[in-house]
Amino acid sequence: VQLQASGGGLVQAGGSLRLSCAASGSIFSINVMGWYRQAPGKQRELVAAITSSGITNYSDSVKGRFTISRDNGKITVYLQMNSLKPEDTADYRCNAEVTGPSGRVGNYWGKGTLVTVSS
Repeated sequence: VQLQASGGGLVQAGGSLRLSCAASGSIFSINVMGWYRQAPGKQRELVAAITSSGITNYSDSVKGRFTISRDNGKITVYLQMNSLKPEDTADYRCNAEVTGPSGRVGNYWGKGTLVTVSS
């Protein structure tokens, strides 16, 4: 299973970015997809996640500003980030819990995409 992330970049405070993460490979179903981030000198934290049935979970720090969504047909998850703040600057990585055709469940990570918010 491969997760291909895109959409990071440099934006001014108050601006917006949209991250995308497309999954491919030997996939029967994706149970949960989410975004994590890690800022320099800090631990990785969950930003947002969404289940196959559309249930979402957000970090308190992004509630009301970020929206996670998924396109099950394209096996893609999106993270719309609005009202960005300098403290949102981090390396963002996509994560997925995947059930393969054999029924085996695995956890997969994509490469990071850097988001930099200038003040």
